[in-house]
Amino acid sequence: MPDANRSRRADATPLTLEELTLGHSPDSDDAFMFYGLASGAVDTGGLRYRHILKDIQTLNEWAREGRLDTTAISVHAYAYVAKTYAILNHGASMGGRDYGPLVVARRPVEAQALRGETVAIPGLMTSAYLALRLCIGDFVPQVMPFDEIMEAVAAGDADYGLLIHEGQLTHAELGLHSIVNLGAWWWAETGLPLPLGVNAIRRALPAEVQQRASAHLRASIEYGLAHRDQALAWALQYARGMQRGTADRFVGMYVNERTVDLGDEGRRSIELFLSKAAAARLIPDVGPIEFVH
Repeated sequence: MPDANRSRRADATPLTLEELTLGHSPDSDDAFMFYGLASGAVDTGGLRYRHILKDIQTLNEWAREGRLDTTAISVHAYAYVAKTYAILNHGASMGGRDYGPLVVARRPVEAQALRGETVAIPGLMTSAYLALRLCIGDFVPQVMPFDEIMEAVAAGDADYGLLIHEGQLTHAELGLHSIVNLGAWWWAETGLPLPLGVNAIRRALPAEVQQRASAHLRASIEYGLAHRDQALAWALQYARGMQRGTADRFVGMYVNERTVDLGDEGRRSIELFLSKAAAARLIPDVGPIEFVH
């Protein structure tokens, strides 16, 4: 745990609300992001966070019930929880010019060959699933746990698999081929990073609490980036056996300057992603999106 004299103060005003539930996935990038809070390095002025670790599909489902105060969700899922949650400006995971969720297979095929085929996916409310629908059109989704998809394809239990985590870097070790890189596809289409995950906060919370929670989250991300070795060591316990170098590369893809602050490009990409999906009648139209800074 970091020394107290290196503790970063996110705000100095004590809050009357004592505890917020904070949902995030048990993955290396989220662990890295929340290291500052989990380790106590970020002084939260008396506000406590109860960390609840669940896979993203569960967090998406819980968000529809409004179960957590602040939570990681898929951008796709936001279309169904916009009346309950606002998006925090910090904590997003975005694909890049040449990286993002991948569809993999045991043999190389053209992307359009996936149309009408069965593809193993990590959840019906994941952004990767929605992006693949926008990219190739209709296919048959086969839902399975995200950390079983790559091995299912390699074993022949699934012909195609949509990878949302470290399999994006390690699939070739199992002899698998990348068929579609959704981050590269979206960048080519829009010139913007592909929006995947965001952190959201309940609208019913007082505005003061929302703003301070946003400040704490930003401080935690900045602390991790400033103390990378410590944060990475913490994150490795959630890395499912990844080598340190692979984990470092994966974290670098999804915890970076866009995670600290979405910026105009990030916010514009979220709006465009959801509006395109609504126009294709894949999700309800959410209208203007509120971002909490």
